[in-house]
Amino acid sequence: MAQELNHQSCTSCVYRTWAFNKLSNDELKLIDKHKKEFAYKKGEVVFQEGEEISSFLYLRKGLVKLLSTEKNEKEHIISIAKPMDFVGLLSIFSNQKQLYTITAIEQSVVCFVELDIIKRLIQENGDFALDFLEKISKVSDNVIHTRMSINTKQLRGRIAYILLFFANHIYKKTAFELPVSRKEIAQLIDMSTENVIRILSEFRKDNILSIEGKNITIHDPERLQRIYDLG
Repeated sequence: MAQELNHQSCTSCVYRTWAFNKLSNDELKLIDKHKKEFAYKKGEVVFQEGEEISSFLYLRKGLVKLLSTEKNEKEHIISIAKPMDFVGLLSIFSNQKQLYTITAIEQSVVCFVELDIIKRLIQENGDFALDFLEKISKVSDNVIHTRMSINTKQLRGRIAYILLFFANHIYKKTAFELPVSRKEIAQLIDMSTENVIRILSEFRKDNILSIEGKNITIHDPERLQRIYDLG
């Protein structure tokens, strides 16, 4: 169960310059007054698909997955997000209900701000409104880019993309603990779990990487990059 935290003031938060840099100190105090912070353990749901949208939220710490469920109950991971590239904006104004489930894939901290307060600040502060629109566009662009990077590749290229994504953009090192299961990788790249396991085994036999449980060490990142580039 999510744990409510004693929230950090927006005026001293490292993410102020990214999310709220166009707000005055008085406006930041208003955000503080209407904000809550929650800590989530791995696997805990932050927001459920179909729930009414009443808050603007942003990820302050950790990693989350955005997951959508089809009518046949097949699940698809839309994207994996880290702080600075996720602010829960994809359907914040276009829909009254959430279009996807947000789940922590490692210990995470999420800030919730009452949506009515964000709307009020957008109406009253033009600079903030323009900056907010830019954030929405960037989030949408990132999701589209991720899907294009995956969907235009064959299976080996798709798995190479996922491994390079975690190595280069999340952990910024070639040895890391994979935060998602083989099944979740399959949901993200729209392939079967069996195929994911098979390709990871091929990469290991080819000495591109080693695997011990969830620990991945990429020994030949250049070759992995070539596999992705060639698709």
